[in-house]
Amino acid sequence: MLGLYVPRPSPLHALKPGPKLLALLLAGAGVFALRSPGPLLLVLAAVVGLYSVARLGGRVLWGQLRPTLALLAFFFAVQALTVNVDSGVVTVLRFAVMILLASLLTLTTRTSDLLATLERALQPLQRVGVNPEKVSLAVSLTLRFIPVVIGIVAEVRDAQRARGLDGSVLALAVPVIIRTLRMADDIADAIDARS
Repeated sequence: MLGLYVPRPSPLHALKPGPKLLALLLAGAGVFALRSPGPLLLVLAAVVGLYSVARLGGRVLWGQLRPTLALLAFFFAVQALTVNVDSGVVTVLRFAVMILLASLLTLTTRTSDLLATLERALQPLQRVGVNPEKVSLAVSLTLRFIPVVIGIVAEVRDAQRARGLDGSVLALAVPVIIRTLRMADDIADAIDARS
């Protein structure tokens, strides 16, 4: 499961959500400004070090990265074939760093604290028509259902393996999309029912 809060007595857990969100934003901008594998490897090593500071360990870190390996391999292949291998490595390192940092944020911050901070940060945008509560609801649903969608993918993959269709991307994608859309319809109906 990606990025669910894990309580630990660590300095990262003790930080307020605002500075962590700002650091994630700045790190994202910084990572995408780097254009060679060397510095990105150093950043990746620093992020791995942050997991140690947060007392989460290698198993939790691997649990955050493992579900994205197929996607990272796809990005690498596309970049390696269309540009060059170095570009593929840079792309994979960028996304790996960002995935691990975003996961670290949600692993060390309660979702309720994160959403309250987001609502406070969006309050000034109310003047231009942005509803902070709706944005917060959308973010909370997204955070909540990432692990659910990953679970759906795992269930469909297991069912397709049992049928001997484990090599077919289409046999995996179609049921996942259908189940996800049905789940989205059910959630929309529930939200409408509660106004």
